[in-house]
Amino acid sequence: MTSRTVFLEPGNARERMAHAWKLACDLLQFGKPVRVRIDEKKPTRTLDQNALMWAVLTDIARQVEWPVDGKLQLLEPDDWKDILSAGLRKTQRVAQGIEGGFVMLGQRTSRMTIGDMSELIELAYAFGSQHGVVWHEQRKAA
Repeated sequence: MTSRTVFLEPGNARERMAHAWKLACDLLQFGKPVRVRIDEKKPTRTLDQNALMWAVLTDIARQVEWPVDGKLQLLEPDDWKDILSAGLRKTQRVAQGIEGGFVMLGQRTSRMTIGDMSELIELAYAFGSQHGVVWHEQRKAA
């Protein structure tokens, strides 16, 4: 066993900590060193944030043409998620594709904290507004 992570929550902390203690003792019994580390687990994005992100990405996907292989075209919401999440990092990374071309490496939105997801949504709104996107909330009100 190389690494184990035990998550504690208010309702299960004693039981899960006892389990972690047993894991540590089992390793120590066999003369193996153990490192114990405690980190605060920041909550990840909410379901409402996730729904809003996809609504905003869909609005951008339906209205913004973007250069791909030298031609302007509409992209899928998934493509915009990759582009915008990579932009959120401030240091974008590009990898060569296995069949040629390039792939932009973004962040996994499922692992984003609530604050990170708020920043991504704000970035998407700013980008879309700069490109004349009419947001779904605005269409409902019109």
